[in-house]
Amino acid sequence: ELFVAMLKSRTVLDRIVDRFDLLKLYKTRYRQDARQTLLESLSAREDRKNGVISLMVEDKDPKRAADMANAFVEELKSLAGGLAISEAGQRRMFFDEQLRHTKESLARAEEEIRDFQQRTGVFQIDAQARAIIEGIARLRAGIAVKEVEAKVLRSFATAQNPDLQRVEEEIRALRGELEKVETSKGHGFDPIMASGRVPAMGTEYLRKLRQLKYNETLYELLSKQYELAKLDEARDAVVIQVIDRAVPPERKSSPKRGAIIVVSTILGFLLSAWFLSVMEVRKADRAERQEDRIERKDESG
Repeated sequence: ELFVAMLKSRTVLDRIVDRFDLLKLYKTRYRQDARQTLLESLSAREDRKNGVISLMVEDKDPKRAADMANAFVEELKSLAGGLAISEAGQRRMFFDEQLRHTKESLARAEEEIRDFQQRTGVFQIDAQARAIIEGIARLRAGIAVKEVEAKVLRSFATAQNPDLQRVEEEIRALRGELEKVETSKGHGFDPIMASGRVPAMGTEYLRKLRQLKYNETLYELLSKQYELAKLDEARDAVVIQVIDRAVPPERKSSPKRGAIIVVSTILGFLLSAWFLSVMEVRKADRAERQEDRIERKDESG
């Protein structure tokens, strides 16, 4: 039922109108009229038992009718491929969008730190500072990924959904852990806080490095989630397969030649009978009038 409805959608109809130049063919100025005419020529029905969709298009040109029927299937595949029909498809679309934004942010962060190093020289930081930076970046990236996952769940689940509640709890735990790391001034080296060990220029470099590590980690985590969502979508997706491609018909679907002959014969017989009856009536009227005139002559004579 979903695919039959998609076949009759404005998007698919407009694509067929454009592919076959139906505005000119149907001699109309408005796309709405062309869509309506095309919709009247389209027949699509689903067999609930086996899930097979039968599609038929009527046109004056048999080859064009077959081409249009095949084009409907092609456009349906194209439309279905671009829509997130399943839950897994929605996840894939969310992660795809976030992955694209993160890739752009990562490219900017790489350019910024490269430009900074070219202007000021290469900075070297100790292993402890690098470990803290990477730890903070991983925590922030983990929170971002979980927030995307929660956003996906909220698009189709209620607040009482156990999966959504689990993800929200994981987000709270990660934020708590991140807060401990970022505010622990007395434990280890905090690379973001001002310190006598790190000059102002070094602090700026550390901030840029942290942003770079954050985007690198986020991109890595989102890529994994995106691939998992793609696998789930492929497993859950309904594949549209063509059993029989449309071919030009050997006989006209309409008008029915046999029916026309039968109807024409019956109409011809009825018209002939009516014509003969009218002629008989007129002939009888003339004979009666002629007899009346003869009687009047006899009386006057």
